[in-house]
Amino acid sequence: MIVRHFLDWVRTASPGKRAEATSALARAYLYSDLSPDDLAAAEGAMLMLLDDPSPLVRRALADALAASPSAPPAIVLALAADQPPIAAPVLALSPLFVDADLVDAVATGNAAMQTAIASRASLPLSVAATIAEVGTAEACLVLLENTNAEIAPFSIDRIVERYGHLAAIREPLLARRDIPVATRQTLVAKLSETLAGFVTERAWLDADHARRIAREACEKATVVIAADTPTQVRPLIRHLRASGQLTAGLILRALLCGNVVLFEEALAELAEMPVARVSGPVHDGRNTGLRALFDKAGLPPSSYPAFKEAVEAMREGALIGEPGGAARLKRRMIERVLARCEDGELDEVAPLLTLLRRFATEAAREEARLFCDELVGETPANERSAAA
Repeated sequence: MIVRHFLDWVRTASPGKRAEATSALARAYLYSDLSPDDLAAAEGAMLMLLDDPSPLVRRALADALAASPSAPPAIVLALAADQPPIAAPVLALSPLFVDADLVDAVATGNAAMQTAIASRASLPLSVAATIAEVGTAEACLVLLENTNAEIAPFSIDRIVERYGHLAAIREPLLARRDIPVATRQTLVAKLSETLAGFVTERAWLDADHARRIAREACEKATVVIAADTPTQVRPLIRHLRASGQLTAGLILRALLCGNVVLFEEALAELAEMPVARVSGPVHDGRNTGLRALFDKAGLPPSSYPAFKEAVEAMREGALIGEPGGAARLKRRMIERVLARCEDGELDEVAPLLTLLRRFATEAAREEARLFCDELVGETPANERSAAA
């Protein structure tokens, strides 16, 4: 019997030779027309090889059996519990595992084993959820890049919560089209926090200054996200409120960008009213209803003058013809609001004036960039070449 000769030979052969012979034996088991007795003997020999002291032999066995549905289940399960380099191909490829096996392997395995499972051609929701919950950053990255994996929204949120500060994780997440708008905004907030911490550690800015710049950059990006996804503004607003980001500064920025949808949805959420009831006071031309709505929303009284002037400017058509859509601050509108607020009591509106002046500076710079882009776009190519 061939298997008997193999067992006699394998006792004295070198590890490399044993690995080659083991691979040949496994392929013969899977693909040769062996008799039932020879099949049983080959399976027994492979079971014996699980105890071979050389990892080369066990890895050869794993590589040969990994992808086959005809591999002996007992051998596959034993290989999956071996050293990570031996277990990895089996965990990545074997169709013999049920979901519970893979969940347990993720929960108890190391980074290499988790990554192998994350790369499987078909990955169900339960396994993906386990990787999101306890997997390493590398395993989560492989999971996100696995186009065949089923990943629930809550699993994506968990990955963002755990690893959203890592650029390698953020990039594939932002490239996905299926992530909710609230998750996208959370990634922006994570990036802002990371950048603020980075510049503070380098002593480039003091901590308060860095946090303020990061917060305003996050608010700017949030308004852009809302402008790009107008049908998802309400879930975004609820997320912002739950995370403590739905501030008067963000709402004022949205209004001064001309994003009336975000402005009205924010007031409706804070005042706990239907948005249809909010639209009336905003557009009807009377400020008594606007003030009552503002107070019901619980916004700081000192910020009301700016909101009132911005709403009045909107009613009078200040947004007509302004560039940048609903994602960029409108310079004329801000300058009007700033001029009116400067006539008030300085002590009451000093923080508001500081914010409006920063908005005005940002709007002026954005307007200058748009102008220069348009100017360059209108310049003939030959003139640009000559100028260069």
